[in-house]
Amino acid sequence: MTTLALGPSWLDPDYLIGTFGLIGVLVIVFAESGLLIGFFLPGDSLLFTTGLLVTTGKLDDLPLWAVCSLIVLAAVVGDQVGYLFGRKVGPALFKRPDSRFFKQENVEKAHDFFEKYGPKSLVLARFVPIVRTFTPIIAGVSRMNYRSFIIFNVIGGVLWGAGVTLLGAALGKIAFVHEHIEKILILIVLLSVLPIIIEVLRARSQGKKEAARSGGADSDPTPPAQRGRHAKR
Repeated sequence: MTTLALGPSWLDPDYLIGTFGLIGVLVIVFAESGLLIGFFLPGDSLLFTTGLLVTTGKLDDLPLWAVCSLIVLAAVVGDQVGYLFGRKVGPALFKRPDSRFFKQENVEKAHDFFEKYGPKSLVLARFVPIVRTFTPIIAGVSRMNYRSFIIFNVIGGVLWGAGVTLLGAALGKIAFVHEHIEKILILIVLLSVLPIIIEVLRARSQGKKEAARSGGADSDPTPPAQRGRHAKR
């Protein structure tokens, strides 16, 4: 396999798996699922590469079903920790100052995502980098019903953790994938951030429309009362 030419080498899935093995994969999945410091980790491409390496016999000796089970467990427990952290920290999270590894905009983005999609955001957010890290924390801040949280947490963990890993395992048997693995991993990263790009563009477009409406309303200096008299004439 080649080195993923996207970002620093220590974030390359091939390097991470080759250096830390399955334990490293589980730690990263756990961290990215609910720890504030895990938002920058390569979740999607890492799981895909893990599945590929398992099916080709290059990752430990565990069967694919066992690897998927452990990954799902790490993802579910990670979200659980994020939820409990959110319940404990509460509104103070929104007042925390920006730092090198923490940006307030990430919290606000996850909050908007949670408000828009409700409980099912726990499932959808799994497939959106950065958002998947902060959404369980926001669920805790919002004191989402714990039983509902557990249900959607498990569903999201299975669909993302096992789903992406199985996808990598299935495609790992295709020769074309081995020959172009670097390009495929880059494509996975780009596809995973596509929802964020679309949301940003949509927000900008909506902001421009609102600015245009408010600007058009303020551009007419005629008082409202006079406008009404002119309209009657």
